[in-house]
Amino acid sequence: MNLETPKKLTGLVKQAHQVAANYFRPISRKYDKAEHAYPKELDLLAALLDGMNAGSPEAIGATSASKRRAATSVESGIKNGGNLSACLGVIELCWGDVGLLLAMPRQGLGNAAIAAVANDEQLERFGGTWAAMAITEPGCGSDSAAIRTTARKDGEHYVLNGEKIFVTSGERADAVVVWATLDKGLGRAAIKSFVVEHGTPGMVVTRLEKKLGIKASDTASISFSDCRVPASNLLGNPQIDVQKGFAGVMETFDNTRPLVAGMAIGVAKAALDRTRELLQKVCRLDYARPLLAVSHAEATLYRLEAEWEAARLLTLKAAWMADNQLPNSKEASIAKAKAGRVANEVTLKCVELVGALGYAEDELLEKWARDSKILDIFEGTQQIQLLIVARRLLGKNSSELK
Repeated sequence: MNLETPKKLTGLVKQAHQVAANYFRPISRKYDKAEHAYPKELDLLAALLDGMNAGSPEAIGATSASKRRAATSVESGIKNGGNLSACLGVIELCWGDVGLLLAMPRQGLGNAAIAAVANDEQLERFGGTWAAMAITEPGCGSDSAAIRTTARKDGEHYVLNGEKIFVTSGERADAVVVWATLDKGLGRAAIKSFVVEHGTPGMVVTRLEKKLGIKASDTASISFSDCRVPASNLLGNPQIDVQKGFAGVMETFDNTRPLVAGMAIGVAKAALDRTRELLQKVCRLDYARPLLAVSHAEATLYRLEAEWEAARLLTLKAAWMADNQLPNSKEASIAKAKAGRVANEVTLKCVELVGALGYAEDELLEKWARDSKILDIFEGTQQIQLLIVARRLLGKNSSELK
């Protein structure tokens, strides 16, 4: 693995950075204050990205994050493909604004889920769909295997019943990828994901959450009451494979967790870059001097930069492994755990380092500190990621190590 950005992806990274600097940053505070207001400015940008990404495996968007592309690629040898390009693009866009990225049409985590596990017919059918992801429930918290939303087969349909909470873009998206169980008695193995389009009878958005951060993105609670979904909307294999267990639906996370880690890397980089600019007015920032010979502020900044670089490399490794058809479940969780924790620490420390400037709305530093917290929580909390890593390292399953 080469630690430099692949040459074929440098143009994409520059474009994403320009979007972040010239499109996201100018409206960042506006939509932070106008929670639940849809950022109309994103419509044109989303259309431009659709055009840029059409037919390209190396794209900015979530739809390029899939192991399928790597498996069917005609290239031989080591690949730098859709997962790495999506991750690099996300890092740059979140340098601009995490909430606005999450509010971008057709760039939701549901789109990444479809890209990861849908069959070819579903990929074509849902190609232009903006999809949210609905996993969390009032009673299951971080344990995805404790899902209680049910899906009962009825002829050519599945009937869904249950409630989902904290669904990012749950109201605005065209459809929601819903995790539900076909048989509670079979545990994890019976959990499948379904694409449920808005407007389907029995699907109701019950409320929108007011949040600490990412306010540009809507976060909804959705109920399903005898909601009939076409059987063809079940993603992946409809058969319950007890031997494979939960692995089928969990493959989604192998692709989405590096993307969330990339979001954390992006917002942490924004905070570090701005803090460095402000500290340069009062500090020399001489990297050649030993830590004991510099001020506490300088030493803290250098340590944060080192932590950020470690998180960045772990994130790129997890995405790169997906591009090359390597098992990356452990690495995806390592990257998510490290990047989420680092983003929280970096953004909060940057608020401290610049004093009153960091706490006031004159700077975006306080906003980045608020935005970063969710990146250590959704797509699996810090604690869940560490548990997954421990299971992989010790060779234990979920029933042996809880």
